[in-house]
Amino acid sequence: MENKESRYFESILDVCKVINSSLDLKKVLILITENIVKLINVRACTIFLLDKRRNELDVSASYGLSEAYLSKGPLDADKSMAETLEGQIVLIHDTSSDSRVQYPEEAKREGIASVLSVPMTVKGQILGVLRIYTSEQRFFSEDEYKLISGLADIGGIAIDNARMYDHLKSDHERLISDTHRWFEFGNMP
Repeated sequence: MENKESRYFESILDVCKVINSSLDLKKVLILITENIVKLINVRACTIFLLDKRRNELDVSASYGLSEAYLSKGPLDADKSMAETLEGQIVLIHDTSSDSRVQYPEEAKREGIASVLSVPMTVKGQILGVLRIYTSEQRFFSEDEYKLISGLADIGGIAIDNARMYDHLKSDHERLISDTHRWFEFGNMP
């Protein structure tokens, strides 16, 4: 029988392989959410990216939640477990009685009892949060915290890599376009 630590390492290895072989951010983030749900036996996992202009958290990848719950409304970064965006891991043991849960009725309908919110950072900058949802009130082990934090950090690196790639690609396309215009201008009669 395979032990828990071995499964954790294999999960991290799987995510690293995908990051190393693809710049498909959505694929990487979905793999992270799916692995967490299966490895630590929780109801669901979602990755939210911070939109600084609107000060909201936007769903970037999710596994295990209904479409109705995901579309319940915007998550205000200042109201929805804001401590996570200050770099803290937040555990809400009972979603029905904690004021940091922005949509408690929707959480109850979805069958969510506890939420763990972990910051996703890269180079000291918080890009978003990884949230884990359980059907029963639950605490997490130290090993689970380490695994979740590690996968959140890997997700932060993937987000940063994908953003840098998109910027480089846009700059390259703009340079090619400018070069073509320059040659066209030079060849005008």
